[in-house]
Amino acid sequence: MRIEDCFVLGSITRTHGNKGGLVLVLETDQADHYKKLESVLLNINEELIPFFIKSLAVLKQDQFLITLEDIGQDEARQLLGTEVYLPLTHLPKLSGKQFYYHEVVGFTAIDKTAGTIGTIDYVLERAVQPVFVIAQGETEFYVPAIDEFIIEINRPKKEVHLDCPEGLLDIYRQD
Repeated sequence: MRIEDCFVLGSITRTHGNKGGLVLVLETDQADHYKKLESVLLNINEELIPFFIKSLAVLKQDQFLITLEDIGQDEARQLLGTEVYLPLTHLPKLSGKQFYYHEVVGFTAIDKTAGTIGTIDYVLERAVQPVFVIAQGETEFYVPAIDEFIIEINRPKKEVHLDCPEGLLDIYRQD
């Protein structure tokens, strides 16, 4: 499986006990969705290696205690810091204005007033707010990817409808 076809579920931060237990810190706020996992993919030397889960228990809202098939205490120590992946198909379906960053790449961005802006190249992750990076020829537009600006995400048509503040798009235009 290719890394591009997967998402990071979390990473292994420490061992637990003396029987190969691992603490998996999740990078999701939907931990309940993953309580019944049967397998995971570990990024070992930039290659995703599948492992079956022997046991899984919730430690905290964002932490699981897992043991993996055929992994003892010595092997568990070697997995510290390893990123844990799942295929994109394991992501819960979102609706309305909720979206995954990778999901809207390639969507057409359409402003309520200006019309078609361009194509979303990627979503820039910022601490304050994510930003749509929209390409139109040689011009790039940066539009905050926030509820106040998003009118609708039309998945079947691959469109993101926006209501950009007056003057925002003009900042990037060359004319």
